[in-house]
Amino acid sequence: MNRKITDVFFKHLVSIVALFSVLALGAILLFVFAQGGMPFFTSTHSNVRLVAQRIDEMTVNGTFYKEHNTFIDIPGNTDFISIRIHSEDEDKLLEIKIDNYEKDAEKMLSFSYNGEVNITYPEGYVYTVSWPSAIPSLAQRIHVILPEPPYGFGKFISGLEWRPDRDKVFGIFPMIVGTLIASFGAILLGVPVALLCALFMAEFLKPKPASVVRAGVELLAGIPSVVYGFFGLMVIVPFVRTAFNIPSGNTLLSAIIVLALMILPTVITIAETSLRAVPLSVREASLSLGASRMQTAWRVVLPHANSGVIAGIILGISRAVGETMAVILVAGNSPHLTINPLSSVRTLTSTIAMEMGYASGRHSEMLFSIGVTLFSIILILNSFILWFRRRMDA
Repeated sequence: MNRKITDVFFKHLVSIVALFSVLALGAILLFVFAQGGMPFFTSTHSNVRLVAQRIDEMTVNGTFYKEHNTFIDIPGNTDFISIRIHSEDEDKLLEIKIDNYEKDAEKMLSFSYNGEVNITYPEGYVYTVSWPSAIPSLAQRIHVILPEPPYGFGKFISGLEWRPDRDKVFGIFPMIVGTLIASFGAILLGVPVALLCALFMAEFLKPKPASVVRAGVELLAGIPSVVYGFFGLMVIVPFVRTAFNIPSGNTLLSAIIVLALMILPTVITIAETSLRAVPLSVREASLSLGASRMQTAWRVVLPHANSGVIAGIILGISRAVGETMAVILVAGNSPHLTINPLSSVRTLTSTIAMEMGYASGRHSEMLFSIGVTLFSIILILNSFILWFRRRMDA
């Protein structure tokens, strides 16, 4: 009776934990996809906003503000803003006419004012109105922030320039290319080496030496990625610079070599475990037919363990695509389109890691969009590999 109650209790406990885990994962994915999709469907704000700088007292459309340091929201569909800056001498008057139907930010506002005023063209959907001062750093300023319209998804995916601070240009195609080339280069370089190591450990190395090597490989799998990046920065980057006689060794080739080293332990561990799981009877049947140990390993054992080997390759691809710190240290992080292995590149993960700390507004939303793009790339690659495996098994 007690055993039955215990079984029922743990059955419901496991069900509840599994349900909450699935709900938590779903909530996280929903949040990331919602944040990543917002820039393509919504504006950054519903109306025009003002920010006053070094202005003690001012009146905006009849509302008095004193030492106001936060945003001043202008009601939607307002077509006229009257700003009076109070001073001991002569009040400064600024009038802004808004064309709510104009899509071009440089033509959306027109200004009228008294006295001498400097007005900049919109830089990142922000006009800056400043009054000259003997000390430029103490000049009074008003920043007029326009709502940024939804960003085009095509411009985001196929754009060749990434200038989030200056012109609000968010093109990630060079980063997608850099991510894919670095990842596929690491797979082409690392997977054959990993498979050879796994076959050697599982089929040709004696049990005691194999256990020692296996422990070393598992230890390598636990090394933090920043340590691999530091190794690449101190060893691989100088080697590439010297070997190819180039000004800087922070290149795509350096990133490929570091990523190949990083995926080796993961692929070796999973592939070797799968190879050792192949029944001994399969090996004995092959050897009894006259096949050599090498032929048995390549043509019998390896095909029988293809599911585990492919799982290791999938994890290796996922780690290569999602790696951040090591790539930041060795790749150069230049957001330009290139396929030259001796040029600097930037990956999607590097962009998120380097800019999330200070990003805000549309910039922050675009970094979430990069995360969604990265998730989609990994999903597509893994789906293709699984489809290819099913085709091989068919």
